[in-house]
Amino acid sequence: MKLIFAVVNNDDSHSVQSALTKSGFQATKLASSGGFLMAGNTTFMICSEDENVDKIIEVIKNHSHKRRQFVPNSSLHGDGAHSGFPVEVTVGGATVFVTNIERFEKV
Repeated sequence: MKLIFAVVNNDDSHSVQSALTKSGFQATKLASSGGFLMAGNTTFMICSEDENVDKIIEVIKNHSHKRRQFVPNSSLHGDGAHSGFPVEVTVGGATVFVTNIERFEKV
Protein backbone atom coordinates (compact mmCIF):
# COMPACT_ATOMS: atom_id res chain seq x y z
CA MET A 1 0.00 0.00 0.00
CA LYS A 2 1.03 3.57 -0.65
CA LEU A 3 0.08 6.90 0.86
CA ILE A 4 -0.02 9.75 -1.64
CA PHE A 5 0.25 13.34 -0.45
CA ALA A 6 -0.72 15.78 -3.19
CA VAL A 7 -0.34 19.51 -2.54
CA VAL A 8 -2.60 21.35 -4.98
CA ASN A 9 -3.37 25.03 -5.53
CA ASN A 10 -6.75 26.00 -4.04
CA ASP A 11 -7.93 27.08 -7.50
CA ASP A 12 -7.70 23.44 -8.65
CA SER A 13 -8.84 21.76 -5.44
CA HIS A 14 -12.49 21.19 -6.37
CA SER A 15 -11.61 19.87 -9.83
CA VAL A 16 -9.03 17.44 -8.41
CA GLN A 17 -11.40 16.22 -5.71
CA SER A 18 -14.25 15.68 -8.19
CA ALA A 19 -12.00 13.83 -10.63
CA LEU A 20 -10.59 11.58 -7.91
CA THR A 21 -14.13 10.73 -6.73
CA LYS A 22 -15.35 10.05 -10.29
CA SER A 23 -12.35 7.75 -10.77
CA GLY A 24 -13.28 5.78 -7.65
CA PHE A 25 -10.54 7.09 -5.33
CA GLN A 26 -11.21 8.44 -1.86
CA ALA A 27 -9.13 11.28 -0.45
CA THR A 28 -8.85 13.19 2.78
CA LYS A 29 -8.61 16.92 2.13
CA LEU A 30 -6.58 19.25 4.36
CA ALA A 31 -6.15 23.03 4.17
CA SER A 32 -2.50 24.05 3.90
CA SER A 33 -0.39 27.01 2.83
CA GLY A 34 2.84 27.26 0.91
CA GLY A 35 6.01 28.63 2.42
CA PHE A 36 7.11 30.60 -0.64
CA LEU A 37 4.12 32.84 -1.36
CA MET A 38 2.13 31.88 1.74
CA ALA A 39 -0.76 31.13 -0.61
CA GLY A 40 -3.60 28.74 0.12
CA ASN A 41 -3.24 25.13 -0.95
CA THR A 42 -5.11 21.92 -0.41
CA THR A 43 -3.28 18.77 0.57
CA PHE A 44 -4.94 15.51 -0.39
CA MET A 45 -4.04 12.28 1.43
CA ILE A 46 -4.90 9.20 -0.60
CA CYS A 47 -4.23 5.62 0.48
CA SER A 48 -4.00 3.25 -2.47
CA GLU A 49 -2.89 -0.13 -3.67
CA ASP A 50 0.48 0.07 -5.44
CA GLU A 51 -1.01 -0.60 -8.88
CA ASN A 52 -3.28 2.50 -8.67
CA VAL A 53 -0.58 5.07 -7.84
CA ASP A 54 0.14 6.04 -11.45
CA LYS A 55 -3.60 6.36 -12.22
CA ILE A 56 -4.09 8.65 -9.23
CA ILE A 57 -1.11 10.81 -10.14
CA GLU A 58 -2.44 11.08 -13.70
CA VAL A 59 -5.83 12.29 -12.40
CA ILE A 60 -4.09 14.88 -10.22
CA LYS A 61 -1.84 15.99 -13.09
CA ASN A 62 -4.79 16.40 -15.47
CA HIS A 63 -6.66 18.65 -13.04
CA SER A 64 -3.82 20.72 -11.51
CA HIS A 65 -2.83 23.52 -13.81
CA LYS A 66 0.22 25.77 -13.65
CA ARG A 67 -0.41 29.44 -14.20
CA ARG A 68 1.62 32.64 -14.15
CA GLN A 69 0.76 35.48 -11.82
CA PHE A 70 2.33 38.70 -10.65
CA VAL A 71 3.16 39.13 -6.98
CA PRO A 72 4.60 42.12 -5.14
CA ASN A 73 8.37 41.92 -4.89
CA SER A 74 8.05 42.15 -1.08
CA SER A 75 6.14 38.83 -1.05
CA LEU A 76 9.26 37.04 -2.20
CA HIS A 77 11.33 38.36 0.69
CA GLY A 78 8.66 38.28 3.39
CA ASP A 79 9.93 41.37 5.20
CA GLY A 80 8.24 44.10 3.17
CA ALA A 81 11.57 45.92 2.98
CA HIS A 82 12.05 45.35 -0.73
CA SER A 83 9.63 47.25 -2.85
CA GLY A 84 9.58 47.64 -6.55
CA PHE A 85 7.95 46.16 -9.55
CA PRO A 86 5.81 43.04 -9.27
CA VAL A 87 7.51 39.79 -10.22
CA GLU A 88 5.92 37.13 -12.40
CA VAL A 89 5.99 33.64 -10.84
CA THR A 90 4.58 30.24 -11.76
CA VAL A 91 1.97 28.91 -9.34
CA GLY A 92 -0.29 25.90 -9.38
CA GLY A 93 0.37 22.42 -10.58
CA ALA A 94 0.81 19.81 -7.87
CA THR A 95 3.55 18.51 -5.66
CA VAL A 96 3.11 14.79 -5.04
CA PHE A 97 4.78 12.58 -2.43
CA VAL A 98 4.35 8.79 -2.39
CA THR A 99 5.29 6.80 0.71
CA ASN A 100 4.96 3.19 1.79
CA ILE A 101 2.21 2.31 4.25
CA GLU A 102 2.70 -0.43 6.76
CA ARG A 103 -0.91 -0.49 7.95
CA PHE A 104 -4.16 1.20 6.93
CA GLU A 105 -7.53 0.87 8.65
CA LYS A 106 -10.88 2.56 8.40
CA VAL A 107 -12.59 2.32 11.77
